[in-house]
Amino acid sequence: MPVPKGSTIDPERTRSGIIDAASPLLYERGLDGIGVAELCSRIGVSKETLYRYFGTKDGLIQAVLEARSDRVTSWIAGAVAAAGDDPRDQLAAVFDELQRWYEEPTFRGCALQNAAAQHQAQPVMDITARHLDRRLNLLTGIARRTGAADPGALGRQLLLLVEGATLIAAHHDRTSAGRHAKRAALALLAAASPAGA
Repeated sequence: MPVPKGSTIDPERTRSGIIDAASPLLYERGLDGIGVAELCSRIGVSKETLYRYFGTKDGLIQAVLEARSDRVTSWIAGAVAAAGDDPRDQLAAVFDELQRWYEEPTFRGCALQNAAAQHQAQPVMDITARHLDRRLNLLTGIARRTGAADPGALGRQLLLLVEGATLIAAHHDRTSAGRHAKRAALALLAAASPAGA
């Protein structure tokens, strides 16, 4: 990231800029689908800069995955908040947002699922586990607001539908995976609600 003449270097801005530039490239090509030299060339930084900020390519990958988790968590939480107070509407919003994402031409599955499958390294597995925990907390919150007797169990069931739909959309059917999962999720929510409400 060239710095315009006369401006000062802001390390955090530089680090964020590298993450933002590398994220779509690593998502499109896969974590192992691009070497360090090409990656640096494509995002406009030297190897020295990459190593200074991230230590290794793996350090950059971890930073990209953390940023992706933050972005996705905020996006889905925003959709839930915008849906209003009804837990059914909140849950529907989760799957509606996911379905829109599945239909994007650049959709390549969940970056964190992909990374965990590609890199069985502990740091990547830990980032993926934290991402799933964040998603589980959001879904368990919806289950709790509906009055489910066991919101933790319902949250885990909903998480299975979210993650399963994303995997199916990536490898089999992107046009309806979210809609099918949404119907199943709403049926689970209704069955777990007091008096099946």
